Amino acid sequence: MRLLLLGYGYSARASAAALSGSVASIVATARTSAKAAALSDAGIEAIALDCHDAGQRLGEALRQATHLLVSAGPDSGGDPFLVRSRDAIRNAVTFGQLAWIGYYSTVGVYGDTGGQWVDEATPPAPASDRTRWRVLAESAWAEVGRDAGVPIALLRLAGIYGPGRNAFVNLARGTAKRLIRPGQVFNRIHVADIAGVTAAAALRTAGGVFNVSDDEPAPPQDPIAFAAELMGLPVPPDMPFDPKELSPMALTFWGESRRVGNARLRADLGYRLLYPTYREGLRSLWESGTWEGSADDQSDASPRFKRIEG
Repeated sequence: MRLLLLGYGYSARASAAALSGSVASIVATARTSAKAAALSDAGIEAIALDCHDAGQRLGEALRQATHLLVSAGPDSGGDPFLVRSRDAIRNAVTFGQLAWIGYYSTVGVYGDTGGQWVDEATPPAPASDRTRWRVLAESAWAEVGRDAGVPIALLRLAGIYGPGRNAFVNLARGTAKRLIRPGQVFNRIHVADIAGVTAAAALRTAGGVFNVSDDEPAPPQDPIAFAAELMGLPVPPDMPFDPKELSPMALTFWGESRRVGNARLRADLGYRLLYPTYREGLRSLWESGTWEGSADDQSDASPRFKRIEG
């Protein structure tokens, strides 16, 4: 396996590590030369997207790759790699050696269901610009795979947590808040399970939609209380939901409630979650002492996590 990662953030980095024993080579893109140098120091061949030869190097990496993992988010202009290198990607996928594409999306594409269940057969119903962009990016990559006859796994991720990105971090910082909006629930997923699912899908060259979520959708305030009890700290007080106090990004999160089914993980990939609920995941982080994470873990935390999660 020769793995190419378009984007090398929190989840992609964990997935590359999970696949390290099965790959002959790993190449990753980096936005800047400085980030590429840091990846090279860590033993990852990196393509700096701000260099003059980035297009040539990316095209060559695409032609040599057998497995491609896309973890860069779209914006109003579309998927950044398809916008930048659509022809090169199509040519490399069509005439190269690619056997599988994985695309990291989000369960946010299902929109607000009022707490009702969705599964992989549920049609997307995006309710924000950000999730509409995701649906368009999913479709664009699916078209690339379909045209070349390459299976593509659309990996829709729930709320991500793990080392450096969890309720303990915000409790330690004193920034954890338990905003209460009655009836709101959502799913989470430990980064180790994202990596495990990605590895299983890549090794099986599995295609289709996979909801990468845990087994227990729960109110957002519950993991904060559970983490505080593990730390021996007072549980932060309940705070009423007030949309006027939240950013537009936070309002997108708080305005949606859904329960996400993940049956295809077991049925099609044979994968069993390491952390089926937030309780197992948080307890493992606390008892192993890994909750603080590394500097890379903390810097990779998404803006949404930094603003919202407890």
